[in-house]
Amino acid sequence: MDAKRTLLKQYYGHSDFRPGQEPLVDALLNHRDVIGVMPTGAGKSICYQLPALLLPGLTLVISPLISLMKDQVTALAQAGVPAAFLNSSLDAEEYRDVYRRIRRGACKLLYIAPERLQAEGFRRLVEDLPISLVAVDEAHCVSQWGQDFRPSYLEIAGLLRSLPERPTVGAFTATATAAVRQDIETLLELQNPLRITTGFDRPNLFFEVVHSKDKDLWLSRFLAERPAQSGIVYCSTRKTVDSVYASLLAQGIPAARYHAGLEDGERRQNQEGFVFDQARVMVATNAFGMGIDKSNVGFVVHYNMPKDLESYYQEAGRAGRDGGPARCVLLYAPGDVRTAKFLITNSQENQEGDPQRLERDLERLNRMIAYCKTGRCLRAEILDYFGEIHGGSCGNCGNCAGDFTDRDITVEAQKILSAVARVEKRYVYGLGAATIIKLLRGSRDKRVLQLGLDQFPTHGALKALDRDRIQQYIDALTEEGYLVTEGGEYPVLRLTAQAGDVLFRGKKVLFRDRVRPAEETAAPAAPAVSQTADGGLLAALKSLRFRLAQEAGIPAYMVFSNATLTEMAALRPLTMEEFLQVPGVGKVKAERYSRVFLQAIQDWRAGVSG
Repeated sequence: MDAKRTLLKQYYGHSDFRPGQEPLVDALLNHRDVIGVMPTGAGKSICYQLPALLLPGLTLVISPLISLMKDQVTALAQAGVPAAFLNSSLDAEEYRDVYRRIRRGACKLLYIAPERLQAEGFRRLVEDLPISLVAVDEAHCVSQWGQDFRPSYLEIAGLLRSLPERPTVGAFTATATAAVRQDIETLLELQNPLRITTGFDRPNLFFEVVHSKDKDLWLSRFLAERPAQSGIVYCSTRKTVDSVYASLLAQGIPAARYHAGLEDGERRQNQEGFVFDQARVMVATNAFGMGIDKSNVGFVVHYNMPKDLESYYQEAGRAGRDGGPARCVLLYAPGDVRTAKFLITNSQENQEGDPQRLERDLERLNRMIAYCKTGRCLRAEILDYFGEIHGGSCGNCGNCAGDFTDRDITVEAQKILSAVARVEKRYVYGLGAATIIKLLRGSRDKRVLQLGLDQFPTHGALKALDRDRIQQYIDALTEEGYLVTEGGEYPVLRLTAQAGDVLFRGKKVLFRDRVRPAEETAAPAAPAVSQTADGGLLAALKSLRFRLAQEAGIPAYMVFSNATLTEMAALRPLTMEEFLQVPGVGKVKAERYSRVFLQAIQDWRAGVSG
């Protein structure tokens, strides 16, 4: 076994690499820059941590959040890897202690926030250090085209130029479109990098969009069906976070909340409560999550629609990090669109008056809205957005596995298209979908009368249908290419050339309709290892893990992940040699934990046989 595989097994408990890891590791070991785009849970950190162990000198890891650094360094310590971090959570003496450890070569990895790169003390420190590798985590933060732009990331290239000898550079991210990937390469000044994109697909995640009139009721049912699962509920505003959080507490659900309006101490306490499994559900804005390396998140529910697909996929991807099945549900309502537009137009960046940025943000919002309204495979929608080729239908999302029937709506489609055509003929500037729906439903409100729409032949043509149903038909016609939405903040509906096929040439239109409303088909809990199959061994191992984690003051998943415990329950090792064969069990952890886990398995066997 070569050196890198030996260390992979020793520190991480794996006998072989996951897709994409080995070429990235080899490139860094051969002093070639890399850019790695790998989905959450695919093992990006190993791609730079393993070279750090094999290369001489220090590896500098630039990471955006304090919590992320703490989690990474704690996890490395559990695996037996010497690492440290520098950030504002340390006091002066702790800073000096880290500096001393680094200068005497007692650390292989140093995690630092990008904001500290310009600090005079840090610059003096790195000038004298043999830095072999700089790893940029969450590298999409360097791009203004990305959803998490951090201006401090633009300082990284300057740091690299200032060092006595330029180290090898690795840039890693889970979510990056082609434009963001190009920005990463350019702005970090990567030199002939190896580019590896392992794909954005997360097969263990079940994606679903639910159009629910009562989100609180749906969420209550959803949580009641999975009482043992940990998860995150994302909300678009602080007010909604507080409301959902209060509702869950009133139902007796152990929940925590997180948003920028809370005091630092409360945010930190709530985050730790979730990470340490004291709070089962975290209700949060998008301020929560980037730095959370919690592997046993069984679901992520978006109570409101995010502003773009990058944000949605990154946030939803915090479920199922251990490779186990998990659900990602987006609760959609038309009001979410208004909220998202308000947040976009009133953001600090767009208040500064950059029309191109505003237009780009609204375009990304439209893609997010399309995801919420589509009847096609949800996984395909996500992979299309990131430019990845796929099979078209995954069979494992709410749209592919849902209870649907095809309904012929050709007559309704002709009436909608005819209404848009007549509006375009009378009003060259066009009208929005809301006004078109009022026309079709026969409304006589002030605006309809002012525009004279009550005189149109199509006035009231679909008065038997409610507003939501007509909107669904419009969405379907847009997705099929018969209608198009134009304009940014105030979009209008337009016909396309294809509309003539339906209006004049007999083309049929089919609408994929749910047999039952989505809120009546709440997602079942993700499948888990049968307790009858292992006679309660997995539960016993989880209970032991929880006790050990409490004693050590670390999150439970840092002892062993759910995936590792599941394998342990299946393999039932009785010797140290067998224990080391369990995926995810490295040498250091085996030496630390084998005795108690082997004893637990032996006790279980004795109980079963007795």
